Amino acid sequence: MVVPLPTSMITKKTRAVGIPVIDLSLDRSTVSELIVKACEEYGFFKVINHGVPNEIISGLEDESLHFFDKSTDDKQRAGPANPFGYGLKNIGLNGDKGELEYLLLHTNPFSITERSKIISNEPENFNCAANDYIEAVRELASEILDLLAEGLWVPDKYAFSRLIRDVQSDSVLRFNHYPPVNNRDPSSKPCKDDQIGFGEHSDPQILTVLRSNDVAGLEISSHDGLWVSVPPDPPQFYVIVGDAFRVLTNGRFVSVRHRALANSSRKSRISIMYFGAPPLSATVSPLPEFVSPQNPSRYKPFTWGEYKKAAYSLRLGDCRLNLFKASFQQ
Repeated sequence: MVVPLPTSMITKKTRAVGIPVIDLSLDRSTVSELIVKACEEYGFFKVINHGVPNEIISGLEDESLHFFDKSTDDKQRAGPANPFGYGLKNIGLNGDKGELEYLLLHTNPFSITERSKIISNEPENFNCAANDYIEAVRELASEILDLLAEGLWVPDKYAFSRLIRDVQSDSVLRFNHYPPVNNRDPSSKPCKDDQIGFGEHSDPQILTVLRSNDVAGLEISSHDGLWVSVPPDPPQFYVIVGDAFRVLTNGRFVSVRHRALANSSRKSRISIMYFGAPPLSATVSPLPEFVSPQNPSRYKPFTWGEYKKAAYSLRLGDCRLNLFKASFQQ
């Protein structure tokens, strides 16, 4: 199913297109085909009937609001982000900035437990909410990856999901808080640097599962370079293909570039992202099913740790995969 966006969202820099909406309650073979098509054409889709209880979703959002409502001094105790912890406006270590504050956590339950002690006045509440959310969303991400393996006719159904289910998985959880910025409309004219909440980029991991409250701001880049506004849908999740998945499929899937505009509403915008990643030592390279004499490997093998190090060494908007292209493509 494809739902058109409201025409009021069309501007000189953006356009309305249909974003794939995948109903996970449909027949399994149908769902797998639809998800594969969405990953090939968009690298992005929304899932409904996903099975994650609303109390798990709202519970973690409430905890995140409690944290971001704290004083600056209190929040700073959970930072600086290096890379985990609390950050304000600075994105990464190379000069990128945005109109946001954020909290970045490793999904390891022991790490969550320790971080909870400096994040929340009631650490057990945050710890339970975060770990329950991570477990539920990891299961959702794994199910989507299994459906993709089936739709791609990969013999090993768990070839993708095994990477994020691994106990050594380097998956992370990120909370972005976009406070109102001067109550202006960033879509009314071309965006300037100070109108960007989080700059254009692709996600380096395998798969991102994202949700937000009811405040708009997310945009994805279409094939022709125009920006597509994504309407918020708080009970549902959006799924984003990452660079590592693009490599695993030898470029068959698109790792979509996206951004968040600075928040021009009167209400804060909260988004929560689960980034599903392999262990640091895991090798990332195209699966044999996607390589042939007619379609040779487009990427050199690398470990996730090597790619992550490269990502941290570059600016947010840089195309990291260029560093790992096969020699015939350079």
